[in-house]
Amino acid sequence: MKRVFVFLSVSLIMITQASFAQNEGAFQIARLKYGGGGDWYNGQSEEPNLLNFVAQNTNIKVKADYTWVDINSDAIFSYPFLFMTGHGNIVFTKEECDRLRKYLEAGGFLYADDDYGMNKSFRREVKKVFPDKDLVQIPFDYGMYHDLFDLPQGVPKTMEHNGKPPQGFGIFINGRLAVFYSYESNPSDGWDDEEVHGVPENKRQEALKFGADMVVWALSN
Repeated sequence: MKRVFVFLSVSLIMITQASFAQNEGAFQIARLKYGGGGDWYNGQSEEPNLLNFVAQNTNIKVKADYTWVDINSDAIFSYPFLFMTGHGNIVFTKEECDRLRKYLEAGGFLYADDDYGMNKSFRREVKKVFPDKDLVQIPFDYGMYHDLFDLPQGVPKTMEHNGKPPQGFGIFINGRLAVFYSYESNPSDGWDDEEVHGVPENKRQEALKFGADMVVWALSN
């Protein structure tokens, strides 16, 4: 049974300085393109699979397509939820830092997933975006982990990487979670088509539930 939410439309959910208008009133995640050489474009079945899972478990109308946006484009303000991942280096210019900060302060949400190798550069660059804020670890009892599905251990451990415990970090703006960063977990690999990474079905389901919790939390808080 789908969980029912009182969502009138994506544009009404995000009452902010920016419109965050979505095509045909359907929610869509946009992949964030960045400079520096990292493979920001990898795993293009991830967002469509997550969006289909969200549609199956909520009454949120989705557009389950892969799309990407450049930070320098005004198109970022058409999407309430941006996603970035990759294995390599990330570099934001000053203009990009200013624009990304404007997007987030206007009510946008950014999810960054370390696909193994972007931790150092992501932390460096997000500090350029918010020099006055720190990434703080999100505790297991935080509401996002218990919104649609109950995840008592927080971010699931989808991929082994260095074998460390999975961690979730956030940046808050006026009490609202605006940036979420997953480390040593890589749930977005669990959103990918099953044959891509060979992630067991139980771990894929954990990853999809985590992603759905995050989408619902971002749209309703």
